[in-house]
Amino acid sequence: MRKTAIVTGASRGIGREIAMRLAADGFAVAVNYAGNAARAEEVAKEIKDRGGNSIVVKANVDNEDEVAHLF
Repeated sequence: MRKTAIVTGASRGIGREIAMRLAADGFAVAVNYAGNAARAEEVAKEIKDRGGNSIVVKANVDNEDEVAHLF
């Protein structure tokens, strides 16, 4: 079974570092962002360039419908 992680705020700072670490540990990572698509795409690309698997999902975690979309 493949492990998957959703990392909120993964486009920068601590969220980015968590996403990178989980990817290094073998998780497929859903890179979540609320406002900066370019930064989120950079994180996902870096994960893929290192042999990992990732997708980018825009969702504001303050919005229940967007959280449902994220999952």
